[in-house]
Amino acid sequence: MNLDARLDHWRSEIDRALDEYLPDEGSPPLSLHRAMRYAVFAGGKRLRPILTLAASEAVGAEGHLALPCACAIEMVHTYSLVHDDLPSMDNDSLRRGKPTTHVVFGEALAILAGDALLTRAMEMLATEPPGDAMAPRRTQVLSLVARAAGAAGMIGGQADDLAAAAIAGSAASERLISIHRRKTGALITASVLAGAVIAGAGEEIERLRRYGEAIGLAFQIVDDILDVESTTAVLGKSAGKDARDLKLTFPAVLGPAESRRRAEELCREAQAEARALGPRAAPLGDLATFVMARKN
Repeated sequence: MNLDARLDHWRSEIDRALDEYLPDEGSPPLSLHRAMRYAVFAGGKRLRPILTLAASEAVGAEGHLALPCACAIEMVHTYSLVHDDLPSMDNDSLRRGKPTTHVVFGEALAILAGDALLTRAMEMLATEPPGDAMAPRRTQVLSLVARAAGAAGMIGGQADDLAAAAIAGSAASERLISIHRRKTGALITASVLAGAVIAGAGEEIERLRRYGEAIGLAFQIVDDILDVESTTAVLGKSAGKDARDLKLTFPAVLGPAESRRRAEELCREAQAEARALGPRAAPLGDLATFVMARKN
């Protein structure tokens, strides 16, 4: 199965499962459940849950074992996008080619929808897959995802990102890497590790951690480059917004050419880690290529 076909298969499985795990929009409170489902099903690459499934398969598990965990991680990611788009944060009106959740449902309900997605995700991580035998793995996965999403990870990175515009010089490069290893990279790395842990991985964990850290930072560098070089129509979100908001980005600090070189180097590092894991990890190597070649 080539990568495009595999991606389509994974996305189909993830979306089918998300539909089952999310509250029905016909159940009360109607507006909250509709906002949650709107945010989740507005589109997207599903990269993080796909990484969870690919990592699980790389260590020998069947994909269905990691599917609840993959869906929970997509809910965490979606919650972060809903909150990032708020007027008090990045103040964006477009996400995945559609009006952002707060534009459609109002700011208060968007906040609640994000909160509900996060707490539903934590509930799932604590209970799925069921059974006493899986409890140690569930606990480990819950811990690593919660840490990646919290002050030591995504939320801390966002807080520093909001405060980083005035930084310049060599400190800017160091702060930039620190921000995005947390804001973007932490949850991507946790997505990889969660799939491996729930599958019962052993010595592969450290190699998968290095893979996740490399691909996570590469993803953000490419994201920054696309904001400069692409268009709103292609991105599905406002292009050029980083520069208008004076954000600390890789092209702003390093220039586009050096930023691309670093992203390519990180993707090669990720591919090398995937090759060392053997044939079952080949899709992880392909996903590194996908991250580098993406257009949105």
